[in-house]
Amino acid sequence: MTDDVMAEINTGLQLHISGDRVGAREKFAALWERIGEEGDPLHRCALAHYMADVRDDPADELAWDLRALAAADSLTDERAKEYHATLAVRGFYPSLHLNLAEDYRKLGDHESAKAQWELGRGTLGALGDDPYGAGIVQAYDALATRLGMEPDSPDFRAGR
Repeated sequence: MTDDVMAEINTGLQLHISGDRVGAREKFAALWERIGEEGDPLHRCALAHYMADVRDDPADELAWDLRALAAADSLTDERAKEYHATLAVRGFYPSLHLNLAEDYRKLGDHESAKAQWELGRGTLGALGDDPYGAGIVQAYDALATRLGMEPDSPDFRAGR
């Protein structure tokens, strides 16, 4: 089944990847106007997740990442699988919590950053043994270092 909204979200993502942050932000904003706060949870989750990446203000980025998390909380595996048979909602959480942890770090709220880091590390089992999963794990390790969590500390090991 073709999902036109997800295709448009991907178009915006491609703009971002190619370096056109402004174009991507405009595309995402127009899509958000269409789907809104009550739209399809899959669309809201994906769109908010990517919109956060094209925000310049860390507080705006946090707001969009919180929208993505809220949408994931209302998303079902059945709906995710309608879009792609391999998707499971639990696989969304490692990236969502990682982004929130980074947002809080940027804002100087290291306690909230560490809390999101810990929540996210607890979800890493949902990731596949593939390059994407490995990249997320590496990003958690890098964020731990930025948060001042030494590899030998209990905080660091708790998530492994």
